[in-house]
Amino acid sequence: MSTRPRLNLPPGPPSVFQLRHVLALRRDPTGFLLRLAARYGDVSHFRAGPLRVVLLNDPDLIKDVLVTRQHLFRKGAALQRMKFLLGEGLLTSEGEFHDRQRRLILPAFHRQRIASYGDLMAAHAARTRDAWADGATPDIYAEMKALTMRIVCDALFGADAGREFPRAAEPVNDTINRFHLFGPPGLGPKALLTLVRTPRRTGRPVSTGRDALNEVVYKIIAERRREGARDRGDLLSMLLRAEVESGEGGAPMTDEQVRDEVVILFVAGYETIASTLATALHLLSRHSDVQARLHAELDEVLGERLPAYDDIPRLTYTNMLLAETLRDFPAAWVTSRRPSEDVELGGFHVPAGSLVLMSPHVTQHDARYFPDPFRFDPERWTESAQRSRPEFSYFPFGGGKRRCVGEGFALAEGVVVLATLARRWRFAPVSGRPAQFHYGVIARPAGNLRVRVERR
Repeated sequence: MSTRPRLNLPPGPPSVFQLRHVLALRRDPTGFLLRLAARYGDVSHFRAGPLRVVLLNDPDLIKDVLVTRQHLFRKGAALQRMKFLLGEGLLTSEGEFHDRQRRLILPAFHRQRIASYGDLMAAHAARTRDAWADGATPDIYAEMKALTMRIVCDALFGADAGREFPRAAEPVNDTINRFHLFGPPGLGPKALLTLVRTPRRTGRPVSTGRDALNEVVYKIIAERRREGARDRGDLLSMLLRAEVESGEGGAPMTDEQVRDEVVILFVAGYETIASTLATALHLLSRHSDVQARLHAELDEVLGERLPAYDDIPRLTYTNMLLAETLRDFPAAWVTSRRPSEDVELGGFHVPAGSLVLMSPHVTQHDARYFPDPFRFDPERWTESAQRSRPEFSYFPFGGGKRRCVGEGFALAEGVVVLATLARRWRFAPVSGRPAQFHYGVIARPAGNLRVRVERR
């Protein structure tokens, strides 16, 4: 008789509770992962139906997966299921096709290109700021979604074409919010896709989101093709001219390729930033000392004028506030990979096809790197404090060749919008209860998120 060698698998809860694990992930995903890391250490695992899930909470191991040995890992299954809506864009594609698309798109996010959007960001934020009345209690999540949509539409398509895009937003959001990192145990990709296609109370099938996007995007692309590939200063122009400017050669992107990249940029550059900005304003309303520091900096650097892109490095505390928001409530709260072959991580065997989770929410709340981790404290982001921590103890934008290509755009937008709004208004809490969050594809406020705005 022969016996199979016992594999040195990571520690974790008994497999007999695998249905309980899936339900816990759907009900309280961050709580489940935080408890898993606290009990079983930096490498742990659990079963979710036929799937073996490994959670990493060590910065060096996270870097190993995202950077050092990234060639051994592919994207997780959740994003593969979202290809129904997003297509083969930068977020979902793999291999050489992904690498080529990234090279073509990078010039659209060059520092000089982002700098050209600084005035656009401030102007749109000023429109939102000026519409508020002293003592009003706006739903800041709804307000930030409307604001970031206007900004990303103008940056992607220009002011004229961008006006058509918002009508696709509601069905798109409805579609995205139906996707979960985990479906019921044993449910294959086709069954999962059938599940999320099922209409909810709205009576609107998921395909409506895709169709609404396609109608708007393909119309805009066709109009641009007729005009010729001139640079109009927006990101769509850069995509249509990408081959010429990159020196890649070959045929231009097809309409379908352009569509997929535009949709990815819209989705990634809209609700994720809105969630972060709304959370930052909510946190400001609950921390008067932080708000006072912010106002002092804005008075000194800006005076009475709107912020410009060149002000961003001088707005030190505003940057620290944004970084602490991204630490405490990262919109991209988890990222996943699947090893294409058996690998060893932290001395443990991880079989091919396992789902490897790395959660910014978990690692960024580890007391070894961020003492008193659930306390909101922008002072964590002084230069000396940052140098004292491992590189991947903080990774809200991912890492390696799949690091978010729009990181510079998002950070610039965050600083400019916060500075514009807080220069005019002081934020006060409406309720004593902290915000509640829904953790799906992204982390976002659950329900209305209101603050009182008071003229300074």
